[in-house]
Amino acid sequence: MATNDYSLAELLTVCVSRELEDGGQGFIGLGTGGRAFTMAVGVPSVAAELARRHRGIDFTTQYGVTFEPDLKKTPANFADPYLLAWPSKAQVRVEECLEYFRRGKMTVGFTSGAQIDRRGNLNTVCIGSHDKPKVRLVGPIAQSDHCTYAKYTFVMMVQDPRVFVPKLDFRSALGHGDAAGDRRRLGVPGGGPRKVFTDLAIWGFDADGDMRVETLHPGATREDVVRTVGFDVVFADDLGATPAPTPEELRLIREEIDPEGLFLEARIA
Repeated sequence: MATNDYSLAELLTVCVSRELEDGGQGFIGLGTGGRAFTMAVGVPSVAAELARRHRGIDFTTQYGVTFEPDLKKTPANFADPYLLAWPSKAQVRVEECLEYFRRGKMTVGFTSGAQIDRRGNLNTVCIGSHDKPKVRLVGPIAQSDHCTYAKYTFVMMVQDPRVFVPKLDFRSALGHGDAAGDRRRLGVPGGGPRKVFTDLAIWGFDADGDMRVETLHPGATREDVVRTVGFDVVFADDLGATPAPTPEELRLIREEIDPEGLFLEARIA
């Protein structure tokens, strides 16, 4: 989905940037190339920088062991040797990087998955039976940690009935569990998923932890959403249109933050 004025990636970037909190810290994973990279890494990376420049907030980003890397000096390849040489404010040992979750320092974890259910639980382990899967996925890596400990998570997904499923093949990260109050009952400290950003809509969660559509992107319809989801869709009573980027937000993205399209056009290897 794109409009005559801005791309889907730019729209999502602006939407995410407006949600970020002053004084917050966000964990951004290191995804694969193409569209998956744009959704999971590119959008949150540019959104954080946009929030700093446009809204003047103090927001720290973490990529594994690296904190607040310089986007102007982003390597063209995200292999480990290049990442470790990426100029940044700070780096920590691998053994320490997840401690920021466990100590309650992480405001938002940006995450994704091969499957999500109506309560925001995620699967990045396998499609089909765990013992004899149809597809073996990358695994949770740090996902289980930041979905457990972060104040909240933002999920970045492409809508497809094979992705938005009524039941996960494997649960690799806890969303809002199976019923209202599950996170509290299980003693899980973080707040769970707050928003799901997709190619068609922005989803939120009600007080019981059930997902619902809050806004539709330009050109998307209720029918489009229903067709691309494998469970019953709930639309918010005040369903609206996803707010468009402003000219200044687009200028900052295109001219100052990501002029070469490394992040939003997935030109990083």
